[in-house]
Amino acid sequence: MRALTWQGKREVSVETVPDPRIEQPTDAVVRITATGLCGSDLHLYEVMGPFLDPGDVLGHEPMGVVEEVGAEVTHIKPGDRVVVPFNISCGHCAMCRTGLQSQCETTQNRETGFGASLFGYTKLYGQVPGGQAEYLRVPQAQYGPVKVPDGVSDERYLYLSDVLPTAWQAVRYAGVSGPRTGGAGSGADAGPAVDSLVVLGLGPIGDMCTRVARHLGVSTVIGIDPVPERRARAQARGTTVIDPGATDDLVGAVRDLTAGRGADAVVDAVGMEAHGSAAKAAHTFVGWLPDAVAERMMRTMGVDRLTALHSAVDLVRRGGTISLSGVYGGAADPMPMLYMFDRQLQLRMGQANVHRWVPEILPLLGDDDPLGVEGFATHHVPLEDAPAAYKTFQEKEDGAVKVVFHP
Repeated sequence: MRALTWQGKREVSVETVPDPRIEQPTDAVVRITATGLCGSDLHLYEVMGPFLDPGDVLGHEPMGVVEEVGAEVTHIKPGDRVVVPFNISCGHCAMCRTGLQSQCETTQNRETGFGASLFGYTKLYGQVPGGQAEYLRVPQAQYGPVKVPDGVSDERYLYLSDVLPTAWQAVRYAGVSGPRTGGAGSGADAGPAVDSLVVLGLGPIGDMCTRVARHLGVSTVIGIDPVPERRARAQARGTTVIDPGATDDLVGAVRDLTAGRGADAVVDAVGMEAHGSAAKAAHTFVGWLPDAVAERMMRTMGVDRLTALHSAVDLVRRGGTISLSGVYGGAADPMPMLYMFDRQLQLRMGQANVHRWVPEILPLLGDDDPLGVEGFATHHVPLEDAPAAYKTFQEKEDGAVKVVFHP
């Protein structure tokens, strides 16, 4: 089959690789019909090379048609149309039962000290071949794949693999539960309602966060991004947008929109891709070191570009919440703990627990499409053109916000 493979720093190529096959009775093989390019894939493209090998198949946002299933897979069958969550979870361990599928104890990577295995995402997370390919072997298929209806476009359901649950969790972790109506959960222990939310970064996750927040009733949603096309896209759906390069006082601009206090909550949808930090040079340097040396440095001395996270600390009000959906990779990141403690901030983060949120999201993917998933992608690209698409997306050219590959 043809698959998009990692070959080195800023180098990916479509190669012919062996077809996947059933290896365990809990496996399935899925023929991929659509698969997304995620901002997290750029981390592999740019700085996570020490944890990859040439030839690794990338991608973790796939959907397609079931070709074959193992003997213990009963909820799907050949011919079914499915979305495959990016994290691989069993559904029956203690973590899965509590809704923490990204920490699944069955697929947890204890030898590296990391959580549940992920498709197409480094040795740290199991080095499982990914979904930017014609076919995908799906471990734990007795639980993982989500069956979806026939007769509608792939794009209507594709984002259940990552974008939708990641954005949904980010907004929920920010403390948003929908409009307050009294009753259970509305007492003092629940804390004040989130009336204002800042989203840092309006790439695919940040853009979807603004849509989810507005859908759940947040009255003031503010999106911050330096890219004009991304701001315009969010603004068209009712988000108040700010160009951080057009103001000398970003904190003041946000406080002017939030009764002088700052936002009730901030979602950092940027992560390690933030610009404007001295750590960028360190990222570049480490990326060119021999893998064995670079891996040791990143595991013990890694420092992220923390511009976005430090901005979140400044922009949130006292007693507010910061929700991290942007991926960080540092092991020695400095944080202003005295300032954060004094301001009584709450911080939540983690890989999305896809199955935890699917029941809440699925009803929104019908004809009304309140989150605007139909047409969410800015680019639909043949898989063979994936290397060029990675470059375009990484350089934020041609209005690229969301790219979908079609094998």
